[in-house]
Amino acid sequence: MGKYTNDAKELLHLVGGRENIAAVSHCITRMRFVLNDPKKADIQKIEAMKVVKGSFTQAGQFQVIIGNTVSDFYNDFIAVAGIEGVSKDAVKSAAKQNQNVVQRIMTALAEIFAPLIPAIIVGGLILGFRNCIDSLYLFENGTKTLCDISQFWSGIDHLLPVGICWSVTKKMGTTQMLGIVLGLTLVSGQLLNAYAVAGTAAADIPKWDFGFVQVDMIGYQAQVIPAILAAFTLVYLEKFFRKICPSVISMIVVPFCSLVLSVMAAHF
Repeated sequence: MGKYTNDAKELLHLVGGRENIAAVSHCITRMRFVLNDPKKADIQKIEAMKVVKGSFTQAGQFQVIIGNTVSDFYNDFIAVAGIEGVSKDAVKSAAKQNQNVVQRIMTALAEIFAPLIPAIIVGGLILGFRNCIDSLYLFENGTKTLCDISQFWSGIDHLLPVGICWSVTKKMGTTQMLGIVLGLTLVSGQLLNAYAVAGTAAADIPKWDFGFVQVDMIGYQAQVIPAILAAFTLVYLEKFFRKICPSVISMIVVPFCSLVLSVMAAHF
């Protein structure tokens, strides 16, 4: 019998029993439950337990705060309950059953942008620094900025779309390299930089001329929504072509058709 066996039995009863637990895991201080019927959990009695520091529901998970000894409590709990614990990722996946459409969308967006936070921070710092070196006339007797005299600093761009396309394909379980390539096509140097559009006459904007239609060759530097839409287009095209293509030719047909069509959709 473990130190928390009795408390574990009580908590098991108060969350609705073994049959009400779809998945269980723990983090540093909390037990994480996905309950088949969250209404069966007696929150008032759970929070009255001596071993419990509090509880809350978030993203479809019922979380019970135990404290630093949660790993010992968790071991006793799964022994008492006779169930196997799962990873936090598995709990997140199972928790979707308790989320409405809006919550699922918000969860998906959070999971897409979480890996990008370091890049966004660095990108923001670079852009702020670039604004300084592009606006402060500190050189040649106060007549030029650092960007005016340096080709390197004048060429810095924010490649956020590349990270977004990669993160979406990673989240959706499709080919991440295709996401990276798609992101690069959105900010290619062959396109007119998005920041330069305002200062370019309409007649001078480069175009793809297909005879029956012309498409402006404009990049998506620092654009978020177009990159997300392009990435999801790639994701669903890849899944579609994988379903209909014979395995013999899928290695060639799937990436080619998926990427070409998604690039065309993004720029059209």
